[in-house]
Amino acid sequence: MFNLAVFVSGRGSNLESILNYFSESSITVKVVISNKPDCYAVKLAAENNIECIFVGKAETPKFIDFERLIEKLKILKIDLIVLAGYLKKIPDEFIDQFPNKIINIHPALLPSFGGKGMYGANVHKAVFNSSAKVSGATVHFVNSSYDEGKIIAQRVIDISKVRSPEEIAEKVLKIEHELLPFVIKKFEEGKVQLLGSRVYLKN
Repeated sequence: MFNLAVFVSGRGSNLESILNYFSESSITVKVVISNKPDCYAVKLAAENNIECIFVGKAETPKFIDFERLIEKLKILKIDLIVLAGYLKKIPDEFIDQFPNKIINIHPALLPSFGGKGMYGANVHKAVFNSSAKVSGATVHFVNSSYDEGKIIAQRVIDISKVRSPEEIAEKVLKIEHELLPFVIKKFEEGKVQLLGSRVYLKN
């Protein structure tokens, strides 16, 4: 089995796309991690009998800290950590424990329209207001800075005729749901290669 840990903070549409795409596969979502116990993604995980862990800066009766989370993910033998709409910064100490094993999906074409505060509707408003003619989705490695890890894969869409940020969001979400499972599958197949400053996906 190829075990995933998926971090979520919201409605979980990318989590749902992963579950649907790999429903009959050796790739399995072993655990869902969230900073918001009441988000819809947690409900989705529970409906699929997936363990949920709530993480915060400090230990509480409901939350564990990242130091304890590191231990749990190693016990679960997690192969890949996927940030799928997780809105908090991952601590450097956590990233260091899983080198090149943490990826994030971003709803724009990095390195443009990334960084602190650039998530969800904020991204699509910025893209719309820039009058950009294309947008898309990016999957990248997670490092110590928001949205600055090496780019693994991107998909581009034409937005030259859209009339609102919401139209962009709808178009981008569709390709997010295709791109993220595609990249996860490449990891499972051992077809993600880092050479110098570039990342290559083997056929």
